Amino acid sequence: MTPALQSVLSPAGPDAALLSRFGWMLFGAGTLIFLLVALLVLASVVRKRGRSWSRRLVVGGGLLVPVPLLAALMGWSGWQASLISWPFSGTRIQVTVTAHMWWWEVRYRDTVSGREAVLANELRLPVGERVYLALASVDVLHAFWVPALAGKVDMVPGRIHGLTLRADAPGRYRGQCAEYCGIQHAAMALDAVALAPGDFDGWLARQAAPAVSGAAAGAVARRGREVFLAARCNACHTVRGVSEGGTLGPDLTHLASRSHIAAGALPLSRAALTGWIADPQAAKPGARMPHSRLPPDQLQALASWLETLQ
Repeated sequence: MTPALQSVLSPAGPDAALLSRFGWMLFGAGTLIFLLVALLVLASVVRKRGRSWSRRLVVGGGLLVPVPLLAALMGWSGWQASLISWPFSGTRIQVTVTAHMWWWEVRYRDTVSGREAVLANELRLPVGERVYLALASVDVLHAFWVPALAGKVDMVPGRIHGLTLRADAPGRYRGQCAEYCGIQHAAMALDAVALAPGDFDGWLARQAAPAVSGAAAGAVARRGREVFLAARCNACHTVRGVSEGGTLGPDLTHLASRSHIAAGALPLSRAALTGWIADPQAAKPGARMPHSRLPPDQLQALASWLETLQ
């Protein structure tokens, strides 16, 4: 699935299309005002008619040209703003997105089937269906922004902010924290993946289930499960069906189904997992995950087991 452009000029949802149209209108109106005022200035310089042209420049360039255009633009923008979807929590799929320094916790609830799931740094949406997002922060000010789907919404600690998203076409749309939140602000990314409704329901059913190791998991991977528990990785991370209660770090129950780790900083692979566990600061300085003192054989076993968590 080819990622779409991370741009308000490549909309893939109704609200994003409104914002894109609004952006083009602002650009066009600003350009028109600039050109008209520039023409007045040029005429006053070329003709050199003294105070009469200076007066025309002030009145025309300062009032007659910009005021009607800006007034019309304000009225049009108010009308367009009224068309943006208001947050509505009565949707079938409800998602709580909680911002941490510097990753995203994503909790799903299907109000029809009752399924619930927890994942990190990835948001999946059924194409053509509105999904309600409850946005929160546990530490500092963050902002949720997937430019191709909707506008930016600030996430203020202690408050819940609502957003309703709808993706009109399948695809992968990159999101980003849009409010400076510390040293790794630029590396706090999120993928929004739009799936056909049937594919989404199947995905959510799998995500709601406990961890399932791949059928080909061998002795090394089984040893990795023991390392996960012995090294107390479960103090921060939950793997449902293995150990629950760790909430300081991302839920790892279905880690292998994700495309990236470390909030988009690294593509998911055995080498990336091993390097991240051994020394997170090398890839993401300031990350809150401590470096590991595990010997190489245990590191490889742990990474091998994590790769089986489908």
